[in-house]
Amino acid sequence: MNKLIPTLMVLLLSAQIHGQTKIDYIEYDLDNGMHVILHEDHSAPVVTIAVMYHVGAKDENPERTGFAHFFEHLLFEGTENIPRGEWFTIVTSNGGSNNANTTDDRTYYYEVFPSNSVELGLWMESERLLHPVINQIGVDTQNEVVKEEKRLRVDNSPYGKFMENIKLHMFKKHPYKGTTIGKMAHLDAATLEEFQAFNKKYYIPNNAVLVVAGDIDVDSVKNMIEGYFGPIPKGKDIVRNFPKEDPITEPMREKAYDANINIPAVIAAYRTPSFKERDSYVLGMISTYFSDGKTSKLYKKIVDDKKMALQVGAFNYNQEDYGTYILFGMPQGDVDLDDIISEMDEEIVKIQTELISEKDYQKIQNKLENDFVNANSSIEGVANSLARYYMLYGDISLINNEIEIFKSITREEIKEVANKYLNPNQRLILEYLPESDQE
Repeated sequence: MNKLIPTLMVLLLSAQIHGQTKIDYIEYDLDNGMHVILHEDHSAPVVTIAVMYHVGAKDENPERTGFAHFFEHLLFEGTENIPRGEWFTIVTSNGGSNNANTTDDRTYYYEVFPSNSVELGLWMESERLLHPVINQIGVDTQNEVVKEEKRLRVDNSPYGKFMENIKLHMFKKHPYKGTTIGKMAHLDAATLEEFQAFNKKYYIPNNAVLVVAGDIDVDSVKNMIEGYFGPIPKGKDIVRNFPKEDPITEPMREKAYDANINIPAVIAAYRTPSFKERDSYVLGMISTYFSDGKTSKLYKKIVDDKKMALQVGAFNYNQEDYGTYILFGMPQGDVDLDDIISEMDEEIVKIQTELISEKDYQKIQNKLENDFVNANSSIEGVANSLARYYMLYGDISLINNEIEIFKSITREEIKEVANKYLNPNQRLILEYLPESDQE
């Protein structure tokens, strides 16, 4: 009986999302160009205050990589009215929590507070935007923090340079060829004036979206937002003109080495379109079909049945300008890496030549619907979705109807998209090897 409870909860939540509750929101612009989205929900006495800035690793000077991620840390240092080192203390002492994260496309900051502290959260985020203190003490402090993060997550982590090496070869022109965390030598060489200039260029109201979601009074919050964010001056418009990649028409083969691993891996990577494109949604369905769980096609065949690999997987690493579709495998014993690729290719050819079964198609739909429901099952999740759909997709309505895109995709489209993108002459084969294998 207990095993049924999680399933029933998901079904009930799904019915609620698709029946009653579409997620309502109000959106408008301040005079300085900042976009505001408000979502009122009194189901719990909490509120999320979030700001997403349209700045990520792709916006950096190629000789100063790591700036966007660095600012994720630096802008917690303090402001003219929040003493250095006091940000987290203020949040926790008022019953809240906060965090931030950076990608190649955007940087996201948020606080979760009891709803009676909504004004505090708005004031803090306006302070981060209007009055940040960017001085040498803060830069030096966060430089060491970022270096330690890189050592922990990349340099000393098994398979920590997995994506770094894929992107390096998949992108020849576009700045996606770099890493989000950047190069430490670039941060060491940067002057204080360069950090201040980056802040002045990208941390401006007309490059941001503010989301306030939860137990709020809309009229009251609107007044607070006007008071705290309205006076912030508009910045110069940001013009982006990234170079376009040439299509991949010939297979690429590369090797990468990792001192932290003993078991090699093999990767097949294909360049794919922006996550805003319908084809990207189809590729997401294909990755679910191939490798979501131990009953998925690749895992069942290569790991369970043939016992050729310890692990296999497929995922659609999608971004604002381009995506990368990735299949990977870790061999069992002395299995040749090319044999794993051959097994994967057999499954790709199947979906290129035959329609997947109705049963598998429905299984994918059920999984994607559950994921969609879970992503928006908390106020924190709703705030994130609202910011992301506005800033990166240009369509907030996706928070209610993105699942309908997946539902509208046919088995015939899956076959068509697999033929369009997943071909041997359009890919990188990367052997990810122990450093001890390097000649």
